[in-house]
Amino acid sequence: MAAARRRRDTMRRRWKAFSKGLHEFYIGPYRQTFLREKRDEDDMFMIAVLGEALGVPDPAAYYTAELMPAVWEDFHDWHRRIGIPRSPLDHIACC
Repeated sequence: MAAARRRRDTMRRRWKAFSKGLHEFYIGPYRQTFLREKRDEDDMFMIAVLGEALGVPDPAAYYTAELMPAVWEDFHDWHRRIGIPRSPLDHIACC
């Protein structure tokens, strides 16, 4: 019984290592692409949520207003990343 358990554990470890290797083989070369695409989507989300505050007319401002607290933490990194050295909003002084 102990030998069977050891074999099962060994096979489980090997399968896990094989699975990790396959994941790295298929995902590894595209990791930077996926991260860049996620960053671009996050930037578009920030613009959609903060559009009204930035002076862009936003027909969905009523719905995006409740999402503002979710983006405050990332606001400073976002405006620096898109090339704005100081906070573009008068009521948010993060710099």
